[in-house]
Amino acid sequence: MKSISIGLLGLGTVGTGVVQIIKNHQDKLMHQVGCPVEIKKILVQNVHKKRPVEIDPKILTSSADEILLDQDIDVIIEVMGGIDATKDYLITALRQGKHVVTANKDLMALHGSELLTVASEYGCDLFYEASVGGGIPILRGLVDGLASDRITQMMGIVNGTTNYILTKMSNEGRSYDEVLKEAQDLGFAEADPTSDVEGLDAARKMTILATLGFSMHIDLDDVQVKGISNVTEEDIRYGKKLGYTMKLIGYAHREGEKVEVSVAPTFLSNNHPLASVQNEYNAVYVYGEAVGETMFYGPGAGSLPTASAVVSDLVAVIKNLRIDVNGKSAVTPQYPKQLKEDSEKYSKYFLRIHVQDEVGVFAEITTIFAKHGVSFEEILQLPIKKNETSEIVLVTHQASLTNYDQILQELHDLQAVKEVKSTYRVVRK
Repeated sequence: MKSISIGLLGLGTVGTGVVQIIKNHQDKLMHQVGCPVEIKKILVQNVHKKRPVEIDPKILTSSADEILLDQDIDVIIEVMGGIDATKDYLITALRQGKHVVTANKDLMALHGSELLTVASEYGCDLFYEASVGGGIPILRGLVDGLASDRITQMMGIVNGTTNYILTKMSNEGRSYDEVLKEAQDLGFAEADPTSDVEGLDAARKMTILATLGFSMHIDLDDVQVKGISNVTEEDIRYGKKLGYTMKLIGYAHREGEKVEVSVAPTFLSNNHPLASVQNEYNAVYVYGEAVGETMFYGPGAGSLPTASAVVSDLVAVIKNLRIDVNGKSAVTPQYPKQLKEDSEKYSKYFLRIHVQDEVGVFAEITTIFAKHGVSFEEILQLPIKKNETSEIVLVTHQASLTNYDQILQELHDLQAVKEVKSTYRVVRK
């Protein structure tokens, strides 16, 4: 078989890793696919820029058409990021009969269905393992390893930046702002961290996971999203007292034919497997009706871990080329989308409230919860020296989101309640 020619779109952190792996692992790749693999052209913004890897300048180009329209290029690897222009590039590549590997979670979350449809029409592969968990083979695990199972729940830490921040806040008792600045200085967080800390990055990954895991077309707008920017060291400290660890959790649950997908800071019981996932590491916990519980764990970002997932997809494309089955692996969603109503979403909740330190206040609060059929699992009541205020920390039993929202509104309206400080979902093992 002739050598496989690659067109690489982008030469940033991940693109550099892809070049290194293809260059340094040629023997392994030859053994896997039976032919040489070569990068023929690389799209960059500046062909004269100094690179961290040794590259023949003749294969660099600033013209996308030089790659997309080259009939000798078999596979496009997209690691440049972006959405609209990148989508157009990939559609052009697919229509030219080129197979595509991408690490672009934003693109796949927003336009994955359209791109997969085009790939199928033109008999091309479109693989995107690196778009969700960096070096963790979660998508292949869902599509291949758990293909015969019915997935009922996926929950995971799918953003390394927020996990690093929450780990440092928890272990060192430091403030959100202080740890965020450190994460930016170390390169774990972007200069503009909004996508990470407000949960959008995790929401895009959960959109992809839920669509695949539930075989149902989930849109980004279907994901309820709350970030970590309002999490305080006090929240984390109280959670610790009650035996919980704070994580930004992506949650996807199917009950019957209906699903819910969300991203939110969540208190996990300390014995939950995800509670021990530290720093920039990612993990996804998957429940299947047949397999039971499984967990995928590993580095969620970084040059070589993400590039490893990209090159694994490349190997899958080349193996399909050898047996002429490209474009046959995309499976359209099996089920129509049915989302749960808020009245069908159940959870336990952590709640911190500041109240007037007076007789009868707690009884008023209890009455509100009881009216909506919600009881308490744990209670802490602590005096606050100034302003004759008490702090009450509650963990509820299971409550529907509808009832809980009504409770919060009634607490806000209660004269004795000075402030609802914070509230989080609680998950026990």
